[in-house]
Amino acid sequence: FSVLCSAILSSYLLGERLNLLGKLGCLLSLVGSTVMVIHAPEDEEVTTLEEMTSKLKEPGFLAYAAILLALCFLLIFYLAPRYGQSNILVYLTICSVIGAFSVSSVKGLGIAIKGFFAGQPVLQHPLTWILVITLVASITTQINYLNKSLDIFNTSLVFPIYYVLFTTIVITTSIILFKEWVTMTVVDIIGTVCGFLTIILGVFLLHAFKDMDVSLGNLPQVLQNEEPAPVTRDDKNILIEVDNSSIAPEDKPKVFMLYT
Repeated sequence: FSVLCSAILSSYLLGERLNLLGKLGCLLSLVGSTVMVIHAPEDEEVTTLEEMTSKLKEPGFLAYAAILLALCFLLIFYLAPRYGQSNILVYLTICSVIGAFSVSSVKGLGIAIKGFFAGQPVLQHPLTWILVITLVASITTQINYLNKSLDIFNTSLVFPIYYVLFTTIVITTSIILFKEWVTMTVVDIIGTVCGFLTIILGVFLLHAFKDMDVSLGNLPQVLQNEEPAPVTRDDKNILIEVDNSSIAPEDKPKVFMLYT
């Protein structure tokens, strides 16, 4: 819903036009994300901070978090200064990667808040403050780079691509953190992969054809084959062609025309 609202409001309020292929890309992105969410397994029940701590200490999640941090530092300190102003995916990938930590922190803080009202000593638990610091840092970084992206690129492109990348990384993080891939059936795996491929197609349509003037009104003209443009040749090619014996037989006079 946020993707469609941003596309419609940016068109009416900001004058940012989204062509037919961009609208189709938004629709495919929503369909792909919906398919992924439908086939994603349910979260494993975690009720205490101790259980959350044990999940965060799993070697698989630690390796995954290290990869995300390395990717984030690479994007922030190397790619963003060089390509952030020209490539829409740089800033949005930073926001999406950081989103994996913000969502995990929100889930942990939700458990902490439930424990606080239940009378548990959650304020003395170090994980609570680690999650608070992580949440503040990740949300601040997300807002910073999302605003940078909105200042440069079309709003109708930013929100769909950000939504798709964010949803994909968050689902992947949840699957790894709670080991949900163990309970996934073959149908769920195929559905998740198909949803991800649909998302890729939607993002491709959004980004690759954003400058084309394609609408339902001019679609027949766009699809119609255009007449081949005349080939412009210089004087040398004209003289060689006229001098060719197959075109100008020997029994006919040769005519040379000079254009000024």
